[in-house]
Amino acid sequence: MHDQTQPILTPDAMGHDSFTDAAAAVARLEALYEQATTFLARHFSAAVTGGKPAHRIRAFYPEIRITVTSHAQADSRLAFGHVPGPGTYATTVTRPDLFRNYLTQQIGLLMQNHGVPVEIGPSDTPVPVHFAVAGNPGVSVPQEGVLEFSLRDVFDVPDLATTSDDIVNGERLRNDDGSFPLAPFTAQRVDYSLARLAHYTATDPLHFQNHVLFTNYQFYVDEFEAYGRAALGDPTSGYTAFVATGNQVITTPDAEIAHIAKMPQMPTYHLKRADGNGITLVNIGVGPSNAKTATDHIAVLRPHAWLMVGHCAGLRNSQSLGDFCLAHAYLREDHVLDDDLPLWVPIPALAEIQIALQEAVAEVTQLQGFELKRIMRTGTVATIANRNWELRDQSGPVKRLSQSRAIALDMESATIAANGFRFRVPYGTLLCVSDKPLHGELKLPGMASDFYRTQVQRHLQIGIRAMERLRDMPLERIHSRKLRSFEETAFL
Repeated sequence: MHDQTQPILTPDAMGHDSFTDAAAAVARLEALYEQATTFLARHFSAAVTGGKPAHRIRAFYPEIRITVTSHAQADSRLAFGHVPGPGTYATTVTRPDLFRNYLTQQIGLLMQNHGVPVEIGPSDTPVPVHFAVAGNPGVSVPQEGVLEFSLRDVFDVPDLATTSDDIVNGERLRNDDGSFPLAPFTAQRVDYSLARLAHYTATDPLHFQNHVLFTNYQFYVDEFEAYGRAALGDPTSGYTAFVATGNQVITTPDAEIAHIAKMPQMPTYHLKRADGNGITLVNIGVGPSNAKTATDHIAVLRPHAWLMVGHCAGLRNSQSLGDFCLAHAYLREDHVLDDDLPLWVPIPALAEIQIALQEAVAEVTQLQGFELKRIMRTGTVATIANRNWELRDQSGPVKRLSQSRAIALDMESATIAANGFRFRVPYGTLLCVSDKPLHGELKLPGMASDFYRTQVQRHLQIGIRAMERLRDMPLERIHSRKLRSFEETAFL
């Protein structure tokens, strides 16, 4: 808490105005945000060089408000773009430059479906100075302890008490001012994740594409780069750039990518399209904690789909190394989401994703119908938190795996699917069998067959083909009603 008697210095006031044009509304959001962050950055730099300011320095996030008075319903087939009933709905906004297309689309749908203007103006939520100066090349941030005063005595700092998932978890039905939430995340929650993404992936959030692949094996990164280079050499591919760790951007197939001595926790690569509908690949490594961390933060970018394409343990004797497992259900023994999404919540398979994955497998392998069953099996994928579960008494885990009809076991897929369900991001899983622990086939050097190696090479291609199929679908088909709860935000 700051001294309530301390005088506060804020930017010149810009009032709330109504807009009937979505592009103009977003332009005002950008102007408000630019004013706020420029103000904070200027005073922060002055404080670093000139000492503690005499005033508290504060600027506010912009906000969107809409008031609906009619009970008339929008097109019932739509999952987003409309509010459930009369009332005032509001959300704070950050980085409108980054979210320009998203905001223009969502605001435009609101106007179209309800026939009322939106109101744009400053909110009463302060912008933390950390987020205002992050990534600003014109601001020099001193090392901790250099300043002769505490930042929180002068500037607003991130407030973790209000940076939560209470909207998406269904725990906040109204904002503090009585309005209803308009979007699934507040501005400060988004800013928090944008900062974390840059830290964990070593790439700027602006490079992330609308279709995200997760993997747990470095081989897929190598294949993704090779695919990306080939795509850049094909003028008909639609891909315009490949971005590697460290924000290294190449636009030609033979351009050099420098080796990074210290890789981030989750190396990330982006095959970009001009409209943002390219593909991002994240190597999350091993474990449900990493899977949750990655999806917690990528969710604020509102991707159109994310898929897990990694390795797994095959649980059936009829499976072979290199076989594919298409998840139709998930057994959650990872436990990292139990507090946010109770175990009794089902995680359904999404028809659009399942069809895209199955068709992609058929296209890449050139197998159809009943023949496809030779290399792919559908069923339950179990996700467990203990990588060495085989070293404990197996009777309990094996019994549960059998009762659940599980065909595969890994440490990430159910976490990614469950967080997709929680964040309303369409999800899916296609795994490749790399060992069979219940049948004595372990991950040991030299055991991989030629068939296995061929399938691994195809696996990434299948994930990419599936994403390209999803990209061609209308947005309302991908973001369908099946992921929406009783009281939903209008924004996707």
